[in-house]
Amino acid sequence: MPERTIMERVTSAPVYHRYRDPDLTELAHRNETLDVLLGHHSVRSFTAEPIDTATLETIAAAAQSAPTSSNLQAWSVVAVRDPHRKSRLAALAGDQAFIVEAPVFLVFVADLGRARRLAESRDVPLDGADYLESTLLGFIDAALGAQNAVVAAESLGWGTVYVGAVRNNPELIADELGLPSGAFPVFGLAIGRPGNDTAGVKPRLPLSAVLHHDTYDVAAADAGVTAYDERLGEYNREQGRDTPWTTAVLGRLRDASSLKGRDKIRHSLVSRGWPSH
Repeated sequence: MPERTIMERVTSAPVYHRYRDPDLTELAHRNETLDVLLGHHSVRSFTAEPIDTATLETIAAAAQSAPTSSNLQAWSVVAVRDPHRKSRLAALAGDQAFIVEAPVFLVFVADLGRARRLAESRDVPLDGADYLESTLLGFIDAALGAQNAVVAAESLGWGTVYVGAVRNNPELIADELGLPSGAFPVFGLAIGRPGNDTAGVKPRLPLSAVLHHDTYDVAAADAGVTAYDERLGEYNREQGRDTPWTTAVLGRLRDASSLKGRDKIRHSLVSRGWPSH
């Protein structure tokens, strides 16, 4: 077998696909865990292969191994495999067909309901749960756990994709899942064996745009945007798209309507037992 050219070796490296930067051909360290992380991409096409309970428990155990603020463990996850329930959830979360197609749809939940029930059973106050800090805590705990779940699932050969559209109709989704007061659906995660998966590794902003040393460097943060638009544009053309990153960012945050119902989340939080003062 002929020796690979330098360019072939470079373009096969996970870091090249993550940044598409010809000047960044390798990182200082490489191992299997880093390769899984650098090779992450969202999968929106799944085979019919089911996922068994033992595998789900393994993924959940990895999720629970994530850091949690003050060991409050203020999150839960609902694993939905019933096709009819997945179909109803898909309709509430942007009508995305892959939610139904995936063998399991995990809904990660910010959950202070457990702490509230503990306080009620012991007849003690829990006023601290009513503040925005506690809302953030629950959301962050759920996100940390979910990211551990993604890495665990992908290390086992499963594909994943997050679904923020769960927040389009959080109250209806909470009702569908039977969530108690104090539990709020934060996002979904579809998991399954990749099917007709044509998505590659989507390039990210240059390291210099996000990694600051000692103080925030605005000039460095903004300097890489033009090059990134070009690199992401190359990827998008391979995927049959042509919207520049800058256009997509500004469009996604243009006004309340671009949030697709999520501008009402504060009201939904209050209705589900999260005053968030």
